[in-house]
Amino acid sequence: MLVSSSSTDPGVPESSTAPCEQAAVPSPTTATSSPLILRKLRHSSGGEPLAAGTQKSDFDCTSINNDVETRSPVRTRRHSWRQQIFLRVATPQKGCDSPNRFDERSEWGDIPPRSPLQPVRENDPSVPVETARHRSPEELRELWKKAIIQQILLLRMEKENQKLQASENDLQNKRLKLDYEEITPCLKDVTVVWEKMLSTPGRAKIKADMEKIHGAVGQGVPRHHRGEIWTFLTEQNQLRHQVPNKSHLKDIPYKELLKQLTTQQHAILIDLGRTFPTHPYFSAQLGAGQLSLYNILKAYSLLDPEVGYCQGLSFVAGVLLLHMSEEDAFKLLKFLMYDIGLRKQYRPDMVTLQIQMYQLSRLLHDYHRDLYNHLEEFEIGPSLYAAPWFLTMFASQFPLGFVARVFDLIFLQGSEVIFKVALSLLGSHKPLILQQENLESIVEFIKNTLPNLGLVQMEKTINQVFEMNISKQLQDYEVEYHVLQDELIDSSPLSDNQRINKLEKANNGLRKQNFDLLEELQVSKGRIQSLESTVDNLQSNEAKLKQALCTLELERSAMLTTIEELKKQIMVYQENGVQFEQKP
Repeated sequence: MLVSSSSTDPGVPESSTAPCEQAAVPSPTTATSSPLILRKLRHSSGGEPLAAGTQKSDFDCTSINNDVETRSPVRTRRHSWRQQIFLRVATPQKGCDSPNRFDERSEWGDIPPRSPLQPVRENDPSVPVETARHRSPEELRELWKKAIIQQILLLRMEKENQKLQASENDLQNKRLKLDYEEITPCLKDVTVVWEKMLSTPGRAKIKADMEKIHGAVGQGVPRHHRGEIWTFLTEQNQLRHQVPNKSHLKDIPYKELLKQLTTQQHAILIDLGRTFPTHPYFSAQLGAGQLSLYNILKAYSLLDPEVGYCQGLSFVAGVLLLHMSEEDAFKLLKFLMYDIGLRKQYRPDMVTLQIQMYQLSRLLHDYHRDLYNHLEEFEIGPSLYAAPWFLTMFASQFPLGFVARVFDLIFLQGSEVIFKVALSLLGSHKPLILQQENLESIVEFIKNTLPNLGLVQMEKTINQVFEMNISKQLQDYEVEYHVLQDELIDSSPLSDNQRINKLEKANNGLRKQNFDLLEELQVSKGRIQSLESTVDNLQSNEAKLKQALCTLELERSAMLTTIEELKKQIMVYQENGVQFEQKP
């Protein structure tokens, strides 16, 4: 092996050689794989390759190294070309040098790797950067402390930024959900009344004034508080009507239901795209709105296997989902189905829906006889146009602002609101319906033209609903329907099998009706028990008050006799000439 004439630094180990020595005497393993060294050889001879071991190469490298030593306060450390490449790789602790800059610097000879504490010199790459001064342990400790504090602040800022981003997403989703036009703008005074009722401490256990609630609902419901107001109306309804638990399935948590599988999955998935297809929250296929809607419908189909899933439920759940979270919407859906009693019309036999169609027909007969006759002339029954109204609560055909007001009234007054709204809609458009002269035009008008009524007509319809009271008539019409069904069965000339089948169906219907009556009986018993307990409490309180009153009267009479005795004693003392001294 050849030895270069240049001297080595005393601080460098003997095993490490200078780059100039490597350039002058390339080893067999590195001579073919080091283009940078060949470039050095070319530059050192002005473009012509130098012979190994020449004095000029030694002189150039030595002069460059001497120049580096004069400019840098720290003695440069010499490395092989492989070590230079390794030390020049950008890491979090080192600055990132571009390949061009590395090539330019490597041409000047052995340049020490830059420390992370050194400033970057972009103007003159040939001049090495001065090494930072040696720091004491106290200074290093302060720097570490400062870096840790900054890192903690950065983490906190990232968490706050994530929270802000989440809140922005929630606000954006809320705006997207509530993207519909109000028909009854809620004034500021009414909004203040609602906010006071909603902020009442322990409101779930306190009965509010129903007249005040009716007045507030009539004047309007603020859109951004509508979901919370529906929950408030639900709480008030449960306080006044303590309904016993009708099914053990109602106690299953919502999250547990989501973990199970349902047999209604296919039917639910088909109807997801048909539910509010133009609304931006539900329009995206398998988006956030459709996924939440699927979860609610799946959970209810598992909760109520008798109903499972029926077309129309998706619209009811969708309206609830637009105004509240997924779990809250599921709770209110349970309230509507079980406590309000809407689940009867979704049963597979649809008997309750048939009864509702008969009741609506009878209401038209009583309130709008000419319209009833006109529809009967073309054999148009309520099932042709009103079935979607009842199954979707008007949500499948009418604007969302109108549907939201209908839901306000349903949570306030119950399921009879649907009859009131249907009767008001048909009655207010009676002149236009009477102008239609065939079946197709009448059905087309009721299904398509009628739902596109203006805001004034919508508000007029809602105001009419507040003034109507048809509870007694609905009960009479339901009894009338069952009587007519029994008469039809008895008078029809049927075979034995057909008669048996009809009797079995009627028996099943009576059983279900009996079951419903038993449920109502349980509710009435619960109310009676609560009233009896209230009466007992009032009677016990009355007895206690009477006893306390007697005690007070006795004490009063005793005190009066004592006062009389004291007066007599004072008069006796005065007659005897005894004078009472007043203490200062």
